[in-house]
Amino acid sequence: MDVGEILEALKEKAVADKNLRDRLIATRAMQNPVTEFCKISCEAGLLISAMDLINYGEESYTAMRRSTNGGGENSPLLAWEDDAYEMFLAELEVL
Repeated sequence: MDVGEILEALKEKAVADKNLRDRLIATRAMQNPVTEFCKISCEAGLLISAMDLINYGEESYTAMRRSTNGGGENSPLLAWEDDAYEMFLAELEVL
């Protein structure tokens, strides 16, 4: 299972379990939010490391930039688009 699939499975679990959803969202206020997020994900049976999550966000954003405007370096940075953790939590908050 790749990181995208893990995040999708985690989202499905969080939608079904309000306590899990609240715990994931609460990681924003913690000293090491991404580490705590990954710990909770592992407790939910979905193994993900902080480095995997960070790398996934950067790779996804890089692929998106390459697919638009010829992939030039002067493409504007899109807010949060390289941060899979923040994107995931933003989606959870609107559910």
